[in-house]
Amino acid sequence: MMSGLSEHGASDLQLDVIDLDEAGSLPGLFRQRVARTPDAIAYRQYDADDGEWKTYTWKQMAGLVAHWQQTLANEELAVGDRVAILLRNSVEWVCFDQAALALGLVVVPLYTTDTPDNIAYILADAGARLLLVGTPTQWQSLATSRTTFPELQRVLCLSAADPSDTILRSVPALPALTEEPVGETVSRAAGPDELATIVYTSGTTGPPKGVMLSHRNILWNTHAVLEATPAYREDVFLSFLPLSHTFERTVGYYLPMMAGSCVAYARSIQTLAEDLVTIRPTVLVSVPRIYERVYAKIQKKLADKGGLAQALFRQAIAIGWRRFEAEQGRGAAPTLGQRLLWPLLRHLVAEKIMAGLGGRIRIAVSGGAPLTETIARFFIGLGLPLLQGYGLTEAAPVVSGNCLDDNLPSCVGPLLVGVEISWGDKNELLLRSPGVMLGYWQRPEATREAIDENGWLHTGDVAELVNGHICIRGRIKEIIVMSTGEKTAPADLELAISLDPLFDQAMVAGEGRPYLGALLVLNPDAWQQFAAQLALRADDPDSLQNNALHEAVLTRLAERWLHGFPHHAQVHAVCLTLEPWTIENGLITPTMKLKRTRIEERFVNEIEGMYAGHASSV
Repeated sequence: MMSGLSEHGASDLQLDVIDLDEAGSLPGLFRQRVARTPDAIAYRQYDADDGEWKTYTWKQMAGLVAHWQQTLANEELAVGDRVAILLRNSVEWVCFDQAALALGLVVVPLYTTDTPDNIAYILADAGARLLLVGTPTQWQSLATSRTTFPELQRVLCLSAADPSDTILRSVPALPALTEEPVGETVSRAAGPDELATIVYTSGTTGPPKGVMLSHRNILWNTHAVLEATPAYREDVFLSFLPLSHTFERTVGYYLPMMAGSCVAYARSIQTLAEDLVTIRPTVLVSVPRIYERVYAKIQKKLADKGGLAQALFRQAIAIGWRRFEAEQGRGAAPTLGQRLLWPLLRHLVAEKIMAGLGGRIRIAVSGGAPLTETIARFFIGLGLPLLQGYGLTEAAPVVSGNCLDDNLPSCVGPLLVGVEISWGDKNELLLRSPGVMLGYWQRPEATREAIDENGWLHTGDVAELVNGHICIRGRIKEIIVMSTGEKTAPADLELAISLDPLFDQAMVAGEGRPYLGALLVLNPDAWQQFAAQLALRADDPDSLQNNALHEAVLTRLAERWLHGFPHHAQVHAVCLTLEPWTIENGLITPTMKLKRTRIEERFVNEIEGMYAGHASSV
């Protein structure tokens, strides 16, 4: 297989993990890293003013964090006060987080893509005393709701702010780097079991809940992940998932710090393809959606190239997958012909795809949502070392993960060392570990519902154990029970449908109905081409109701994407729309999860239309 290793040989990689006792706390982890490798490059970040990528050593980071500690110490904040951060991934994010933690403050991360109403709710619920924003505009969108979060006393802004707004204060994004100490800084040694952060869940079924995580929760989880899949000083992480997401914060921020790796901050999702080639990461941490987008883009290019290119791709993936299965000890080795053909296919197909990802990825991680086996087989067959894991914010967050030498892509891997599991009603996965949260902020009843008297965290996920690997089968609350008595996990179908470049988003319905229907958001460009093939006008809204179009879509789904599902899990009706489901219109969460109830309310008439003339049983 094409390993994706960097220029360093395996024997050259330096393992330099800070253990839990040495760290003690999250700011303790930072101090230990600065002491161990002061001159190593910690971060890379693009400077738009200078038009170049800049590097920051651990020693330089210590100076910047000290500046931020002084800034926060001047705000008359008490130990345990909540401070919120509304900022894109950046060195500034890290500096604020470390400075706040060193002062005993509790960090509340916010999504820059979230709605003002949702952010206002979180600020109020957390009782945040201070907020950091990147631009005055971010504050202006919240200022009209200021009376709903009266405990907020200060807003720090990284760019010029309106001096007439007494709550708003401009601070330098990155003070001038200095090798000299900035003077005596206030700090406080936090105990490992003290509250470090409150992370608000997505709120797919109601208002978001604040998950309370201690220093020990996060440090233990970080160390446990490194025990399963090591990272090294030479590794370079490319960070683009929001740091407000616990997955990125633990695996893409604290983990590289614990291992001494470098983190580069991507400029944006839009420039991700360019940044991959520029940074050439060795570790890529992502959600499935990014891999799905790359897959869809490649499929579209293949469709334009014709039969020969498609045949080469299929052959490369098939042989690459067989090589992978043999290496994992699960299948026969490639035939002599396949072994002879592989170097050519690797050169013509695989290496070109890997080059687009930077050309030296050692590990690619997928988490935060299920990864389809189609996507896994595609990338692994081409040589990408793709590992799927599983976790939840309430577990800080990683619970299990595949490893390079024990990779079963259809599952989410063996448990981390230290995680115990059990099974509840309906095969619900229950777990215990040192990573399990302290509870939900100011919600004792919700905490008791989530963590029972024996300390088991109820995940809400239906799962089973297959050959020592956890396999997630769906969410208990999202299992569709049709009027026929058949049960279906809609997420599996939605993942399969979303692989089709024609559809940007999909939601399957059918609770209490005789069959399944699907609400589908069309990709505008792909819709133009598909409409032309059916002699329909893409710009005419009535075209979306065309019976021939619906039949064509159902045939396409059945033959291309759902053929592996049982008869009762086939889609028999569709509703097509060009209106995307967004955070702004309240139909998805900041982590891109569907708000099913809200979507059902928004499309109630369309859903009824899919079942017109058929009796339903709810």
